[in-house]
Amino acid sequence: FPIDITFKSTNPFGWPQIVLSVYGPDFFGHDVVRGYGAVHVPFVPGRHKRTIAMFVPESTSKLQQLTSWFTGRRPEFTDPRVVAQGEGREVTRVRSQGFVTISFNVI
Repeated sequence: FPIDITFKSTNPFGWPQIVLSVYGPDFFGHDVVRGYGAVHVPFVPGRHKRTIAMFVPESTSKLQQLTSWFTGRRPEFTDPRVVAQGEGREVTRVRSQGFVTISFNVI
């Protein structure tokens, strides 16, 4: 999807990121999260291609996994900033869920 954005900052720390939340139907037709990922937006003019490793949060116990499978409510992040920030994610159990490729045309 084309996105037109203009940024202005006095401090480039934590340069803007694109956070992806991919959803899709499961076996029972419930809309569940298929993956999260984030990538820094390049600021050098030109065409840039980035591959984003996607991940999904997992339940911590077998009972929670069984309950989420029956109810169709899988674990997901309520705040998308969790994906963009590193703090607090070291205690979150996740599993790899594929890749998404994005092309940037920066002017």
